[in-house]
Amino acid sequence: MERTWEEGNQSSFGDFILVGVSDRPQLEMLLFGLVFVFYTVTLLGNTTIIVVSWLDPQLHTPMYFFLSNLSFLDICYTTSMGPQVLVSFGSTHKSISFLGCVAQVFILLSLGGTECLLLAVMAYDRYAAVCLPLHYTAFMHRRLCLQLAATAWLCGFGNSLLQTSLTLCLPRCGRNRIEHFMCELPALLKLACTDTTLNEAEMLASAVLFLLVPLSLILVSYGHISVAVLRMRSARGRLKALNTCASHLVVVTLFYGTAISMYLQPPSSYSQDRGKMVSLFYTLVTPMLNPLIYTLRNKEVHGALRRILGRNPAAQGP
Repeated sequence: MERTWEEGNQSSFGDFILVGVSDRPQLEMLLFGLVFVFYTVTLLGNTTIIVVSWLDPQLHTPMYFFLSNLSFLDICYTTSMGPQVLVSFGSTHKSISFLGCVAQVFILLSLGGTECLLLAVMAYDRYAAVCLPLHYTAFMHRRLCLQLAATAWLCGFGNSLLQTSLTLCLPRCGRNRIEHFMCELPALLKLACTDTTLNEAEMLASAVLFLLVPLSLILVSYGHISVAVLRMRSARGRLKALNTCASHLVVVTLFYGTAISMYLQPPSSYSQDRGKMVSLFYTLVTPMLNPLIYTLRNKEVHGALRRILGRNPAAQGP
């Protein structure tokens, strides 16, 4: 009994080995290039949205306040794992310290949970804008926006604190090889040398609370929006409403689709190779696509960029 405790205690604070795809060097180099491109585009795109929303007074609206929160979240989300994954892919050093692993799990879970709730808040904002246009400005006031955003962030970090603590307290009995590029909850649970039924049940309950409940609220919001759009007599008004909501719907589909496929299954049935690819998608590809989705067809952002660049004497020319 004493030996088991010592082994579990030592394994709890030693380095982890991130196996990733180290057995396939060519795939590893390909993924290194893809991760580098995705991470760079994510930083540039999301930083642009934050700066433009802050500098242009016409974008000081609830929609762009929440979008700036989402962009800041995506920057933090990818930064919490992007550089570490690049270092791992680009060198023979595949380990991560215990504290580094704890920090990565905590941050990824915190920001993932926050994004789930933030996307639901953004759907509520779109519902108010389309279904209650005459009262929208008074209804979605600054104080309410701050309260909704703060609630999303606090709930995300609170849930992560609970899940991270429960998972990292499990004995590993010397196991330290993580079949992944990064420290993620399902992969860490597979290292446990004890019964993880309670942890799996808690993770499933958390996934229902942070994935299915917000998704249900989003679907209800867009159900009301669809009814309101169909009642509009103006074709131009319908098109404007649809354009306003289409970007958000695409982001919701990408994020919730991959997150649900990852977390609404027991870790015992967790496919390692599939889990790696899904994780890369929602931690790197989705944050990269978010600013592109929100800006490509967004005339307000295009106009704001032109106004900001127009204030620059160098951009105006002689």
